[in-house]
Amino acid sequence: MPGKLAPLLQPTIIAHAPCRADLAGGTIDLWPLYLFHPGALTLNFAVEILTTCRVSPLKGQRIELCSIDTKREEAFANLNELIASRKHQHVLAAYLVRFFAPKGGLRVETNSQSPAGAGISGSSALMISTTAALARFVGRDLDQETMRVIAQNVEAQVIRVPTGCQDYYPALYGGVSAIHLDPDGIRRAAVPVAPEEIEMRFVLVYTGAPRQSGINNWEVFKSHVNGDKHVFRNLEKIAAIARDMHQALLRHDWEDVARLLREEWKLRRTNAPGITTPLIDKLIAVSRKKGGRAAKVCGAGGGGCVLMMVEEGAQEAVSNAVAQAGGQILPLRVARDGLRVETHA
Repeated sequence: MPGKLAPLLQPTIIAHAPCRADLAGGTIDLWPLYLFHPGALTLNFAVEILTTCRVSPLKGQRIELCSIDTKREEAFANLNELIASRKHQHVLAAYLVRFFAPKGGLRVETNSQSPAGAGISGSSALMISTTAALARFVGRDLDQETMRVIAQNVEAQVIRVPTGCQDYYPALYGGVSAIHLDPDGIRRAAVPVAPEEIEMRFVLVYTGAPRQSGINNWEVFKSHVNGDKHVFRNLEKIAAIARDMHQALLRHDWEDVARLLREEWKLRRTNAPGITTPLIDKLIAVSRKKGGRAAKVCGAGGGGCVLMMVEEGAQEAVSNAVAQAGGQILPLRVARDGLRVETHA
């Protein structure tokens, strides 16, 4: 009798998702803070700084987890051994593999173009690309909102503090987004601004000082729910600024966008200690002398990236001055597309 053919391994899955720069309304996207500020929304745009997850089948039950950018790797004999492990080298991948519970062996390989702790939602974008790749690998057909919920909830398990929702939408959709935060649900709407309009007016700077967004956001969160009137008033004003900026973007009123960006940063930096740093203040001051119009930290602050709005034609001068003052200029190109998932035989 002819011998049995060896079963074919399933295809390799590769998923890509972009990071983001936030314009206004951050921190309020933490549940349940937005419920205390009716009409709350956040504004952001996806940037062509990508996260990637590759899931490949392995024979048997072996599970391998590899982070290329952080140079961390670990392996387990099977899923039960992974679940029983108390510490992980690649905790994001480990928690998502645990959630999707694949039946056979696999290798999860991730990579991120974002510097560590840059504040441009590299971890959230990686959560989306890894969630999408693993879902496709195990045969689960997930819509985008379900993907967002899984990624957000598992990331909260990883960092052990509340996570906001805004960071996952640029990774899913790309472009410029308004995320409306209402009692009956969260809704993402595209903002009809040409990517080139963003690209000619903004500079993205990495301060070289990684930070953990969960820490600063957690301090603001605790202050808010504990009844801190200063934080409540600040977030109420930040919510109003986000609504006004949304309208300014719809009108293509860049003068008003610059004014509102300055107001947002002035309020945000007083929410909790450590949101700004001497280097951030220095870089913003340097940028103003060369055509910078407004600036704010990306994410929760304390380091990471600074988004600078500049006069048209001033990008090169601002970039050179900021680089000389100690900032690292990151490429700023609006990601036209969000999540992409590919199947490779």
